[in-house]
Amino acid sequence: MGNNYKFDAAKVTEDLIEWCRNYFAQAGEDSKAVLGMSGGKDSTVSAALLCRALGPDRVIGVSMPQDNQSLNDADLICRALGIKMFRVNIGAACTGLLQSMEEAGAELNKASVQNIPPRIRMATLYAIGQSNNARVINTCNLSEDWIGYATKFGDGAGDLSLLANLTVTEVLAIGDHLGLPYEWVHKTPDDGLPHSCPDEEKLGFTYSELDIYIRSGKAPEGYVHNNEAEGLKRDKIDRLHSSNLHKLLPMPAFKPKE
Repeated sequence: MGNNYKFDAAKVTEDLIEWCRNYFAQAGEDSKAVLGMSGGKDSTVSAALLCRALGPDRVIGVSMPQDNQSLNDADLICRALGIKMFRVNIGAACTGLLQSMEEAGAELNKASVQNIPPRIRMATLYAIGQSNNARVINTCNLSEDWIGYATKFGDGAGDLSLLANLTVTEVLAIGDHLGLPYEWVHKTPDDGLPHSCPDEEKLGFTYSELDIYIRSGKAPEGYVHNNEAEGLKRDKIDRLHSSNLHKLLPMPAFKPKE
């Protein structure tokens, strides 16, 4: 991080736990939390924080692989945390929806097809949540949200978020402070899509560079993928942030004049 930026992982962790307790106290003492468990750092850290705040018996993890997709240790993480886990394979649902779209004559582009699984996963979480008096946890972090690296009404949805105002660097620090296994917290992040590559390789800049820019305003140097034709890293970050703000801002709504 920048020279003037310091992150107190211990204090923020305790503040987060207290914030969660206060939220769920208002939701009701019988209320629970449900979240998608991908095996990545964000869902793992969120689940661990919720266990500290509420107790494992009030936290539900849902692993939602598509067809033969790996659980990515989600089952091991849930078992270690002591939380109940449902494994819901969304492969048939995705295939069925795509077939119905095709039969209806709706032509979908690649991005639309890729965003169907995250949206089916969110529908799954809300179905389980509604049946278990559980609030749905959004597990996106500030770094990913900043550049629009989330699916609108997919993983970008939820009832509350623990990490939305924390960068990747800060989430890692909290995971380490909680004493979670290094290999769970520091996995190389990717989007989980077929034939996926690591996030940073795809983006052309590191999360560390992005986090420094977010917190200190110090722009990363160099070109995206070291290719001058692709533009500066700073320019790409600014462009992604501007074009994806609609994912973060409240839905515009017309208000009649009085």
